[in-house]
Amino acid sequence: MKDNSLPIVGISCGDPNGIGIEIILKSLKDKRILEFFTPIIFSNEELLSSQKKIFNIDLAFHKISTSDKPVLGKLNVINVWEDSFEIQFGKPTKKSGELSYKSLEAATKSLKETHIDVLVTAPINKQNIQSDKFNFPGHTDYLSNKLSGESLMFMVSDELKIGLLTDHVSLKEIISNISPEKIKKKIYIMEKSLKVDFGIIKPKIAVLSINPHVGDGGIIGDEDDAILKPTLIEISKSGTLISGPFSSDSFFGANFYKKYDAVLAIYHDQGLIPFKTLTFGEGVNFTAGLNRVRTSPDHGTGYDIAGKNIASPSSFKNAIFNGIEIFKKRVYNNKLKA
Repeated sequence: MKDNSLPIVGISCGDPNGIGIEIILKSLKDKRILEFFTPIIFSNEELLSSQKKIFNIDLAFHKISTSDKPVLGKLNVINVWEDSFEIQFGKPTKKSGELSYKSLEAATKSLKETHIDVLVTAPINKQNIQSDKFNFPGHTDYLSNKLSGESLMFMVSDELKIGLLTDHVSLKEIISNISPEKIKKKIYIMEKSLKVDFGIIKPKIAVLSINPHVGDGGIIGDEDDAILKPTLIEISKSGTLISGPFSSDSFFGANFYKKYDAVLAIYHDQGLIPFKTLTFGEGVNFTAGLNRVRTSPDHGTGYDIAGKNIASPSSFKNAIFNGIEIFKKRVYNNKLKA
């Protein structure tokens, strides 16, 4: 059923030498999916056509320009570049990094200008994408720079939601990146997102500890007692349902996470290891806190399996539909406020 109110989903192609285009094409190959949204792929029609032949996927593309409106019921493609590209599956080349940036730049511009409702990003290589124009640790920081709001890297699935206090920061820099102000900011972003984006009226949030065993009374570090605990007590006084800090080594194994709507991890691997262990291939990376909706799959470029036609599109599909649901909830909440 074609509906003029269908959300428009913009898709950046990621590194073309990885699995990004493969999972995009696999996600869109069932034509019934076009009953739910209208896609625009920011890439190159020739490149997409060459990969659909490689993976034996029957798809037809509809080429449009940036000034055209996308056509309902079609797989719309905007040529972000015109030059031919020689695919080298599994190799992060300088050229593949340049093209992944061009795709992301064009899609982000379209998102910012509200030509698309949701942005779903295929995986980039954080090294070969670096340039004078892209000097960020990853998607989240880039989008935070281009859009309005304060971002939170929020890994979400039906059974588990984990946000990060610090994301792409080296271990030696974590403590210097923690402050009461940052803790408050990230928890309030998470709480608001749970309410607005996921429809949880009174969310319960758990916070993991900075140090192993919550510092063991200062023996393994005093940051939990000096920074984290007082801040959580202060936040709880505002009515936020916050608990912790919890030692992460037993929190997930004992299924404590099931008692909470979301968990705030202190650093990247503290949150991503349990998330990917419990949900890998199904989870979604959502950039919460910004004025526009962006999601992505929970995995990287997959160079080791690129070109082998074995990459699963499950996480990418979930990223599309999670992004659409979040967008619709925001539209609904805005109508309530009007």
